[in-house]
Order: sequence, then C-alpha cells, then structure tokens
Amino acid sequence: MNDKKLSVTSSILILIAAGLIVASLFFPWWAMKFIAPQYPEGLNIIVFPDHLEGQIDIVNGLNHYIGMANFSEENFPELNYLNYLIGGLAAITAITAILRKKSILYGLIGLFVLGGALGVYDLHRWLKNFGTNLSPQAPIKIDPFIPPIIGENTLANFVTYSTVEMGAFLVIAAFVLLLIPLWKDRKK
Repeated sequence: MNDKKLSVTSSILILIAAGLIVASLFFPWWAMKFIAPQYPEGLNIIVFPDHLEGQIDIVNGLNHYIGMANFSEENFPELNYLNYLIGGLAAITAITAILRKKSILYGLIGLFVLGGALGVYDLHRWLKNFGTNLSPQAPIKIDPFIPPIIGENTLANFVTYSTVEMGAFLVIAAFVLLLIPLWKDRKK
C-alpha cells in the first residue's frame, strides 16, 4: 500500500494541534452557572479534566433540598484518568506529525471522533443520572429532569446555563487543524 506522506506544513499543523491538546489540560472544559434571586452573581460548577472548581459546597447544599446527589470529584471517577487520556491523545498527535503518514492521520481523526462522542455521551449520562435519580426523601418534590449539555434550563427559581469552556474549544481547534492536511494534501 502506498501511504502518501503529508507535507511539512501539514506536519507543523498537526504538531500545533498536539500543543493545543496539551494546553487544554490547564483550562476548564465545561461549566454550569446557577442564577437565582438570592444568588444574582451566580454559583458555578467548573469542570477541568482532573478536578472541579466553583461554589460546589453551596450548590450541593441547595441540591440537597431536591434530593440530588452531591457533586464531588469522588463521584466522577473520570477525573482520575482523563488528563492521562488527553495527554496520550496529544502524544499520538505528535507522533502522527512526526511520521507524516496520511493513513495514521485518518486513524487519529477517527480516534478524535470516537473520543468526542464518548465524552459527550459520558457528560449526558452524568447529567441524566444527577437529574433523574432524586431522593424520594427530599424536602422539595420535583419532577426528574435532565440538564442540557449546552444551553439554559429553569428549575424552580434557578436558571442554569451550561457552557463549553476554553479547554474544549482548544481540542475542537486541534481537531480542525487535523482536518486541514486532508484538504491541503489531497491528490490533485
């Protein structure tokens, strides 16, 4: 099989993509902001690849009233290994840039698509789990719900905004950089 070599320019773009993936480790990937009359400045849950930040204790205290499980790093085992998967993806991307083989680039793009789909599925699974497995002993009874991955949701007097954050945008930019060589180095 004749595996076409990628151009040096394409290889540089792929190396930049690897750098963006590494940089994404230092930024949040997803966040949810809770706004209510008593919290006009908002309460945040900010998700990094390896930890959570924000006013999590306050959010957990409020969620207790509707019977929702606590948000904590212990409840998300993915936070124990996600940064290693992301680092591995960055390493595979750098190796792809060095080897400069189009077939390996196709495999890397497939890995990105699969990883992205699994990430979206996992986030949806957790949101569904937290919103539908409410304790029947909760002081306030509400119907089960699934917060959106991206967008706005209203629950009682709280409006929540779920957003993709800088870390995820860096990985999306890396993915776009991987697609450019397919167009740039296509057969004439």
